[in-house]
Amino acid sequence: MDFSMIVAEDRIKKAYEDGEFKNLPGLGKPLKLDDLSGVPEDLRMAYRLMKNAGFTPEENTLRQEVATIEGLIRKCDDSSERERLNEELSQKLLKYNSMISKRGINTNSAMFKNYERKIEQKLLK
Repeated sequence: MDFSMIVAEDRIKKAYEDGEFKNLPGLGKPLKLDDLSGVPEDLRMAYRLMKNAGFTPEENTLRQEVATIEGLIRKCDDSSERERLNEELSQKLLKYNSMISKRGINTNSAMFKNYERKIEQKLLK
């Protein structure tokens, strides 16, 4: 154990002995654990961070669908099928942007676009 761990343990013990942990919210209630068993282990932290940042699984799913449709459009040779995919893409993007704008996030900023692209690349690997 390093020095910081020893100091932290001592402070926790002292706080417990002083009764600082009594009457905490949720005392005696079970913890609500996230079930991330279906998520690959190397992506669990990213999912937890996104959830804590307010991104819902529905937003993640919708963003993945948008990326899939964009990939299909790039590979599509049939003009009628491409038109149908573009229409579906427009609907998905409208829904996604609506969800994001309700939370007051500016999706047009360069920083958001860069961060969004990095997350998308990590999720689609």
